Amino acid sequence: MLSRTKKRRKFKDSFKNCIDGLRFININEDNFKREILLGIIALVLSYLLKIDKIEFIIIIIVIGLVLVSEIINTAIERLVDLVSPKYNKLAGEVKDIAASSVLLMCIFSLVVGVIIFVPKIINLLGGF
Repeated sequence: MLSRTKKRRKFKDSFKNCIDGLRFININEDNFKREILLGIIALVLSYLLKIDKIEFIIIIIVIGLVLVSEIINTAIERLVDLVSPKYNKLAGEVKDIAASSVLLMCIFSLVVGVIIFVPKIINLLGGF
């Protein structure tokens, strides 16, 4: 196992690296941009429909989980590309599995959104 000495980094340097990572994913990942947009729409809808505090916290958590899933998926995909630059069936399967975790989180988020927003929208429209 390779050993490397780890230089203690300052908090501000670590924070800068985190911001660089967010900047990278925001620039290079179209799905991340779409998920940010959908998250903003969910927040605006939350405000317009005047959802309660607990529901709002749930919406924020779900948005965060989708974004974190996308970031982890991107990290896994880039690591697989680094380790296996040529086509490899197993590497492709790893990337597909990582991507499926994002899809699954998006489906759960959609279900949560439907449970929270649809009754409020129906109520706003006067019920059915």
